[in-house]
Amino acid sequence: MKIRTAVMADLPAMMELYAFAQGFMARHGNPNQWGTEYPSEAIVKEDIESGFARVCEEEGRLLAAFLLAPGPDPDYGEIREGEWMQPQRPYWVIHRLASYGSPKGVGTFCLDWCWQQQKNLRVDTHRDNRSMQGLLQKCGFSRRGVIHCRYGGERIAFQKTE
Repeated sequence: MKIRTAVMADLPAMMELYAFAQGFMARHGNPNQWGTEYPSEAIVKEDIESGFARVCEEEGRLLAAFLLAPGPDPDYGEIREGEWMQPQRPYWVIHRLASYGSPKGVGTFCLDWCWQQQKNLRVDTHRDNRSMQGLLQKCGFSRRGVIHCRYGGERIAFQKTE
């Protein structure tokens, strides 16, 4: 597996992946985090144009996609029921991580790659997204509190830092 910067030619495959992830979440008790409309094509295009969208692939086959971008992120400006570690320290955010779930370990591979790039990471997920919460904890992220996300309400916030 390898991770590279996404390019506009990846957009159709990324949208297929996100549609798969929407269905997976709905089937596994999390129908409201992304619904059937998030992320929109406009958001994914913006991610690609920013230069911070990433894809994980193997032998030319897209396995996962995500955004790894520098903060500050407006969604993380206020946190409730907890606090950020080293709140003044610059951080990077992970958004829109999705995979086909195959091969096993692709989500871990992506999060470990992010950690190799940046040593202060923040990420959030929906309260009903048990799969992502488990993956984040497995990869060394700790629950920090609750934030309000501009794209969909309340989210559980996680952080990993040295």
